[in-house]
Amino acid sequence: MKSGIHPAYAPVVFRDATTGTQFLTRSTATSETTIEWADGNVYPLITVEVSSDSHPFWTGNQRVMDTAGRVEKFHRKYDRRSV
Repeated sequence: MKSGIHPAYAPVVFRDATTGTQFLTRSTATSETTIEWADGNVYPLITVEVSSDSHPFWTGNQRVMDTAGRVEKFHRKYDRRSV
C-alpha cells in the first residue's frame, strides 16, 4: 500500500439510534462527538439509524406497509377510468 493516501483506521463506537445499543469496532469514519467506553478510553461516537440490533431482517420484526392506501392514492392520482 502507498503511504499517506489511506484514511486513518481507528477504534470507533457506533450507537443504534433506535435501541441505544453500542458497538466498539474499527472504522475510517470519524466524529466530533466522543464517548467514554467501559475500558476507560475515549472514542469517537457515531449514531446510526439502523444496525443489526434493530434491522427487521435480524430481529424478525417486519413492518406492515399500507399497500391498500398506496393503491388508492395511485388510482386517485391517475383517475382510473374504465378502458
